[in-house]
Amino acid sequence: MADRRSYILGISAFYHDSAAALLRDGEIVAAAQEERFTRIKHDRGFPRRAVEYCLSAAGIGVADIELAAYYDKPLLTFDRLLETYLAFAPAGFQSFRAAMPVWLHEKLHLPREIQAALGDKFQGELLFCLHHVSHAASAFYPSPFERAAVLTADGVGEWSTTSIGAGRGRELGLIREMRFPHSLGLLYSAFAYYLGFKVNSGEYKVMGLAPYGAPKYVDLILDNLIDVKEDGSFFMDMRFFNYCQGLTMTSEAFHELFGGPPRGPESRLTQRHMDLAASIQEATNRIVIRLARYARRETGEENLCMAGGVALNCVANGLVLREKIFKRIFIQPAAGDAGGALGAALFAHHQLLEKPRRAGPRDAMRGSFLGPAYPREDIQKALAESGVSATELSPDALLQLLCARLEAGDVIGLVRGRMEFGPRALGARSIIGDPRNPEMQSKMNLKIKFRESFRPFAPAVREEDCAEYFELETESPYMLLVAPVREKHRKAPAAGSQDVRGLDLLKLPRSEIPAVTHVDYSARVQTVSAQDNPFLHGLLAAFKARTGCGVLVNTSFNVRGEPIVCSPADAIRCFLNTDMDALVVENFVSLKSDQNAAADREQYLRRFAPD
Repeated sequence: MADRRSYILGISAFYHDSAAALLRDGEIVAAAQEERFTRIKHDRGFPRRAVEYCLSAAGIGVADIELAAYYDKPLLTFDRLLETYLAFAPAGFQSFRAAMPVWLHEKLHLPREIQAALGDKFQGELLFCLHHVSHAASAFYPSPFERAAVLTADGVGEWSTTSIGAGRGRELGLIREMRFPHSLGLLYSAFAYYLGFKVNSGEYKVMGLAPYGAPKYVDLILDNLIDVKEDGSFFMDMRFFNYCQGLTMTSEAFHELFGGPPRGPESRLTQRHMDLAASIQEATNRIVIRLARYARRETGEENLCMAGGVALNCVANGLVLREKIFKRIFIQPAAGDAGGALGAALFAHHQLLEKPRRAGPRDAMRGSFLGPAYPREDIQKALAESGVSATELSPDALLQLLCARLEAGDVIGLVRGRMEFGPRALGARSIIGDPRNPEMQSKMNLKIKFRESFRPFAPAVREEDCAEYFELETESPYMLLVAPVREKHRKAPAAGSQDVRGLDLLKLPRSEIPAVTHVDYSARVQTVSAQDNPFLHGLLAAFKARTGCGVLVNTSFNVRGEPIVCSPADAIRCFLNTDMDALVVENFVSLKSDQNAAADREQYLRRFAPD
């Protein structure tokens, strides 16, 4: 009789970006964020539908789960909250009063809540894992390294905000941590708040806005807000912040230091705002570099693994790579809280159950294509119910049609195979376009994504073509490294352009692939392998053969305020209610020009609050 297979379920919930992940004998079977199913961005509820998906992907039921691992220790987090409120009392009473009902009715009773959500058929063990251990495990265990240094940084998990550790074989340990309220993630979020963006979702906007400014406030930040030591450790002056005791991120002292109140959401962006974004990005770059150098010095390891929300800062990641502090870097594609679900499951498998680990030549994330795929009959049903006409093509005919439509300037929604796990669309739930088109960036931002015009788009390029276009000496499959566009593809600045500032920089041609070249000649690169994504790899090859250009624009298939699409029905709805020109769902193609149905765009957009 064959040995019984071991199934471990990882869960993140109740804080930010709920998710579930499933291991079978230590192999990653499935993982997904709850928001993709509920259509509630950053859904924090128990990931019921994500759990259901993971179980169905493995063909098992709840009774087959040997162990459920939760990514955080809520009692330690509650301890931090109480100590913080007491330390700032009575100033923190309003925040205390807002937080306590949720804790007393839900978060303090997580074992009960999880057991109830999984149901009586779950008879396995329930494990609670330290937050930064979950992050570290999510980075190290799927990495292609037998041994590596590990760096995690985020807002806060229990008490920890930054940790440094090392993984060797199946063993993983943290050797140093920084503690709340001193947090690089919260420092960056404070500037996102001050610049008028939502905390926990607007940090990407700060990073995208930074190249339009100059880091003229960086000394003000480093001299007043945060004291950074040579080893990367830091201490923040809490007089300038309000997140310990209030309902805002910054204090009046912060506003006075930087010359005014926070920017109102949706109000005009000025050069001062862009300079502030550039300054906090520069400060973050310096701190991350120092932390990486310290991790190398303390562990003696040649490779680095990274996770936590700060690890999604691809500008800082790219600098760590170019500084050659480590030989190779692996960054968990779901680096935020969602990836903690996977990390908790992996930690339970390797550390607690003492199961062996063997690193492979490639990482174990399967290209991060760990979500659901949809069969032909489901696609046909969704098309019929929506009244959308479509044509089913052979794979070769589909590639040729897509190349022709892309060359003609079309913007195309693409849904193929298993959905991505993590915040980046990597070709399974993507919107694609021709990067040579100088109007493509503004068209996608304003008519498709309904978002700010300054937001940059990422290039997708085959692994073997990457060095032709970008100064990047390693693979970047998860769009988590920024690299310069090669000099030979750049365009010389036009006469008088040295006086252009701010968002007017968008009007200047920067390279032969302007839609994916940021104003500082950088790009957030996604390298595509034939092994992980054969369709997108083949499309890039076909587009290059037709046009001579081996790059495509790749952005997530969603509109502002909406999670990335999951199902064919989600994709069809987004297609109909935007100015997208074509939709591809597996081998089915729908052209906007062929559709008779009039979509109610206003009603669709009202469903999603602005970021």
